[in-house]
Amino acid sequence: MTRGGIPFVAPMLALSIAGFLVPLVVLAAFSFSDPAGGFGMANYVKLFADPLALQVLFDTLALGFKVVASTTLIGLPIILLFWHAGPRERSLIVFLTLLPMLVSNVVRTFAWIVILGRQGPVSQTLAQLGFIPAPRSLLFNETAVVVVLSQIELPLLLLPVMAVLSRTDRSLVSAAETLGAGPWRILATVILPLAAPGILAGWVLVFASATTSYVTQSVIGGARHIYLPQYIYREVGVLFQWPSAAAIAFVLLATTGIIMAAMAMLARHPRLASHG
Repeated sequence: MTRGGIPFVAPMLALSIAGFLVPLVVLAAFSFSDPAGGFGMANYVKLFADPLALQVLFDTLALGFKVVASTTLIGLPIILLFWHAGPRERSLIVFLTLLPMLVSNVVRTFAWIVILGRQGPVSQTLAQLGFIPAPRSLLFNETAVVVVLSQIELPLLLLPVMAVLSRTDRSLVSAAETLGAGPWRILATVILPLAAPGILAGWVLVFASATTSYVTQSVIGGARHIYLPQYIYREVGVLFQWPSAAAIAFVLLATTGIIMAAMAMLARHPRLASHG
């Protein structure tokens, strides 16, 4: 960076330090404090000795992976449609992908309460088709949480992939067809490798958002399914245990950060980067 560009970067850097780094340091200090006024690892020892906390951590990470898998399965047909579409159709697909993001996640979450409720269209349709004896609520289970989060986080997967594919030469498919490759072979050896950097970038965004989505987890999952964001809220808002909550928050930050870093490193692998 040249010296002339420093004045333009300095405000953003100062805002990042004041809004992210300083609160993070304060949170770290809380996580190592104890009721006696000293510092130590007591909060972390207590956390990892608690079977409930470990189970909540495992369930949270598992939820992230399930949402990543679900959004990938849902997004793959849209990705293929985008690949084969013309310029106008691609613009329409991008617009439709961005459209849900104009509505707050909170609003979309509460809309799903109506959709999956006892009198909602899904339950009514299943009852009329005979799959269930009578309309019933489809909420307050992990499947509902995964479905709702998949719909909410889907744009975070699609947009990076579309950005990668939009600057990819589609003549590679024609070359593969000339060499005798069929549709499935082209998908496995041409399209998916080309889209792999965008897919991995989308996985990082989806995983981070799904594991930390407090509103959707609490509203759709209910009290039966507790994830780390709700666990942290309980420590702060109910038990007023700020040091314990800070330790839990750092564990969530560390575990998700490690997984996200592994995905990011995989996305920068030379073989994948060469396709991008």
